[in-house]
Amino acid sequence: MAQRPKTIPVVAGFLFAAAAIATAVGISLLFPGGVFDWLWKLNKSAEVAFRTMGSASIILLLFLAAGTCAAGAGLLQRKKWAWWFSVLLFALNAIGDIVNLVVTGDWPRSVSGVIICATFLGLLTSHRVRSYFKREP
Repeated sequence: MAQRPKTIPVVAGFLFAAAAIATAVGISLLFPGGVFDWLWKLNKSAEVAFRTMGSASIILLLFLAAGTCAAGAGLLQRKKWAWWFSVLLFALNAIGDIVNLVVTGDWPRSVSGVIICATFLGLLTSHRVRSYFKREP
C-alpha cells in the first residue's frame, strides 16, 4: 500500500476548517445576534452580500460546509472524487478571488486568496499526490 503524502492531512485539515467557518457563518445568518456575530467584523461587505441573498446564502453555506467536510474526509480515505472536488473547489475559489480583485480592487484580500488557492492546487496536483490517488488502495 502506498504511503499517504504528508500534504494530504494538511489539505484535509484546511477543508475541515473551511467547513467549520462556513457552518459558523451559516448559523450566524440563521440566528442573528448570536455567538458567531463577531465574525462579521472580519468582513463587513460579506455580511451585506450574504444578508442580501437571504435564506439562499444559508443553504449555500451549509452545502459548502458539508461538501468541504466530506472532501476532507474523502482525501484522508484516498477517495478520488474527493481529490477532484478539492481541485475544483480551490480552482473556483481562485477564480472568485480574481473576479473580486477586478470588481472591488481589494488587492490584499484577493491576492492572498489567489496565493493560498494556488498553493493548495500545487500541493494537490504534485506528481506524488496525483500518483497516490491514481493507484487503487
